Amino acid sequence: MTMPVETDTRDTELAAQYEAYPYPERNPQDETKRLLIGSPSHLREIDYWVFGARRSRSKPLRALVAGCGTGDGAIMLATQMARSDRPGEVVCLDRSQRALSIAQARATTRKLENIRFIQGSLSDLDSLKLGLFDYIDCCGVLHHLPHPAATLKNLEQLLAPHGGMGLMVYAPYGRTGVYMVQEALEQLAPHTEAPAARLDTAKRVMRSLPATAWLRQNGNFGDHLSGGDAGLYDLLLNPRDRSYTIGAFLDLLNGAGLEPSCLMEPARYDPTLFLPDPRLRNRIGALDWREKAIVAEALTGNMATHVAYVVRQGARTPPPDFNDFHAVPVMREIPGVELAKQMHADHTLPFTFGTLVVPIPLPPQARGLLPLIDGKQTVGDLAAILSTRGVPEDKFRKIWKETFLTLESLNRVLLQSPL
Repeated sequence: MTMPVETDTRDTELAAQYEAYPYPERNPQDETKRLLIGSPSHLREIDYWVFGARRSRSKPLRALVAGCGTGDGAIMLATQMARSDRPGEVVCLDRSQRALSIAQARATTRKLENIRFIQGSLSDLDSLKLGLFDYIDCCGVLHHLPHPAATLKNLEQLLAPHGGMGLMVYAPYGRTGVYMVQEALEQLAPHTEAPAARLDTAKRVMRSLPATAWLRQNGNFGDHLSGGDAGLYDLLLNPRDRSYTIGAFLDLLNGAGLEPSCLMEPARYDPTLFLPDPRLRNRIGALDWREKAIVAEALTGNMATHVAYVVRQGARTPPPDFNDFHAVPVMREIPGVELAKQMHADHTLPFTFGTLVVPIPLPPQARGLLPLIDGKQTVGDLAAILSTRGVPEDKFRKIWKETFLTLESLNRVLLQSPL
């Protein structure tokens, strides 16, 4: 697991940035008020999209957060493991001591005992001797590194058999405007200046940014508006900020011997959701999944990131049959009763893909079915309850198939792993 050794001034600047402005900006005391939830590294997502809802929840889970920053993903995962009495540990690796100290303070506030912190570089994984991991999170990191392909391959070598990763990289179209302002700031706030001076220049530019600037029109992110100094600096002054189209991201995975088990949320990458024209849908039907994803990204234009769960090529564990009466469905996060309330009178569920809202049709009976999904009742239990409401088994299976496949594609309903 070696990488080219070279002097990289941009990487030196990046290290200085995260010491001066740890990202994202977090107050450890806020942990008493809320838990930040997101993807990747949500425990139920890992169970389903990485392990196919087949790995026992009693089996210890060893996770690495590679480049944990101030700790959002690590704190979420460790908290979810603690709350569900899941054995295992979350190892947090970052080269910024200041960022690690914030993550550690957040863990202390939550009294988490299943998390530990290591200061170190992803470019020096060999010497750290971390061992193997069932799950690796590398969220918002690869696109800042000198050698993302080599780093990803090195992380792949840390995966235990049947393990997987959760990744996030920037995407170009949904970040329209960002790179234009970055280009201007390369001249106005040169990298030879101290971080504080560069930040001052960026703030002055933002106060005077012309109304015609594409960054003003882009509502797909808000770090420059609500992320504090760290958010503004990371968005506009980061010394190395790559972005990947979905095709380029899939090529990056392939080069590391990996493949996606899920592009998050799967429905985002299905262009038929927003192209109702029958002739267009016929053309889309002739495309493979990669081509469909490319079309979806290009036409929506609002994907600012790509989030994926990935496994080694050929090693994806398919989940159990969702139609098996012994399978146990579980809501990913939003309780079924709350999701049912979001359905409109025409039985559509408005779903937000960034700045795009798409009405997703569901069976009328989904309104009564969703509140029954509690992570304990089996599909057979749901069928039995609906039978008391006059829904025979054959009709239930059709309703359940449409409901599950639709909501699975939105990452809203998954299957529970065994105890």
